[in-house]
Amino acid sequence: MPKQFTVVQNPLFLADFPDPCVINVGGTYYMSSTSMHFMPGIPIMRSYDLAHWEIVSYVYETLLDNDAHNLQNGQNIYGAGSWATCLRYHNDWFYVCFNSNDAGNTFVYRTHDIENGPWERAILSGSHHDPSLLFDDDEKVYLVYGCGTIYIKELEPDAMSVKPEGVQQVLVQTPKVPSLNCEGSHFHKINGQYYLMMIQWPLTGNNRRIQWCYRCDTLLGKYIGCVVFDDDLDASNRGVAQGGLFEAQDGNWFAMLFQDHGAVGRCPILLPVEWDDGWPIPGKNKKTPKNFILPYEEHDAKPFIQSDEFDYEKTKLSPVWQWNHNPDSNAWSLNERMGWLRLKNIQTVSCFERARNMLTQRTIGPVCVFWTKLDTSGMINGDCAGLAALQSVFGLIGVQISPEGKRVIYVIGEGENETLLASFPFESNIIYLRIQFNFLSESDTAEFSYSTDGKNWREAGEKLHLQFRLTHFTGYHAALCSYALERAGGYADFDYLRVQTIN
Repeated sequence: MPKQFTVVQNPLFLADFPDPCVINVGGTYYMSSTSMHFMPGIPIMRSYDLAHWEIVSYVYETLLDNDAHNLQNGQNIYGAGSWATCLRYHNDWFYVCFNSNDAGNTFVYRTHDIENGPWERAILSGSHHDPSLLFDDDEKVYLVYGCGTIYIKELEPDAMSVKPEGVQQVLVQTPKVPSLNCEGSHFHKINGQYYLMMIQWPLTGNNRRIQWCYRCDTLLGKYIGCVVFDDDLDASNRGVAQGGLFEAQDGNWFAMLFQDHGAVGRCPILLPVEWDDGWPIPGKNKKTPKNFILPYEEHDAKPFIQSDEFDYEKTKLSPVWQWNHNPDSNAWSLNERMGWLRLKNIQTVSCFERARNMLTQRTIGPVCVFWTKLDTSGMINGDCAGLAALQSVFGLIGVQISPEGKRVIYVIGEGENETLLASFPFESNIIYLRIQFNFLSESDTAEFSYSTDGKNWREAGEKLHLQFRLTHFTGYHAALCSYALERAGGYADFDYLRVQTIN
């Protein structure tokens, strides 16, 4: 029998789903989040009880087709791509809006079917920092955006273009601070009042990010603001902040915010909301509850990291997978060797970070283990292939081919700077590779090992200290990769990627 209640634990999960935005559509809850350079982009998650979430779709397969998005000619979009998203539902349309710093434009996508698409796309010229859509009661549509100075711009009723001669002005001038000014707008209209939720990092007081709310009883009137939430869930300098409000099916109100958790990334936090004289006050007694009970029937959700045996006859991967940039569809296959993922090296690159078609999954805390079986028989001189911990500071356990033969290698580095920590002779075609990620109490380490039989494992070298760097701006991913340093033509076959999570 299903439980008639649901236990919420905060963070909802120790995994990288930053800048969350939640809507309620008839008792089904959907959440969008930032995905940066990973493709497909902008995951859509679904929940029926607010505690258990699964990925059901993505907004786009690729955002742009250019050298940077294709990881070619020395260009990349690490730390760029799609930023903070706004998810809305209006007149049977689902909308997702976000800014792309590298593109210098703002994108609006819409669909009637958020789980299956297709999505229509429009481009709003120019950058609109952390935009939020508002569909007003009079069918007018507005875009609110900015950092420090918050602007409002009127859109056409379908929200897919700017309305000529429409409203376009400063909405709120927020207090200037030495660090992060108010940003991350989430604009709502609730019971006739306009509410603007934003994040700020003032570098004063408790020295952590805080949640502001401004409100006004008219759209363009004088907004009054105050700090409505200032808490770090017992994690110094890690304020729980940035997100919006939503009403549950039973009339209760919630805020979905997030918190930095070191190398694993930025993790969603669900907070009940109480109303005090018209102000939304997140939390319980103005604190983040580590756990609380909701009177909703519990619904299981599919894990958003999963083992994959690659034993299906199709070309579409599970939604748990993302590529590190736009994939080259000619350079990977699930059916050239049935039951295996083949990554083909059809171009040469200068280093690991430049390798295209890295196939990745998020990591999850407190501890998770990824391992794979690699067949190296298709690799040629200068090829590297293996399993990696992907962020700006990376680690790779794999195989490299040279005129002297095959070697198991353990490489760490940052960006294009690489260090070979260990190298072991290897003669067979089959090798097993493993990474254990440890995020317990933000220990943030990864241990790399290999095996010739899949049973007896040997550590490759010292643990890698994992670091969340803004150059990538994401939590760590586990990545299957293959790349050519000297000439194209080789390939690597992966029999599976298996995952174990340890609480």
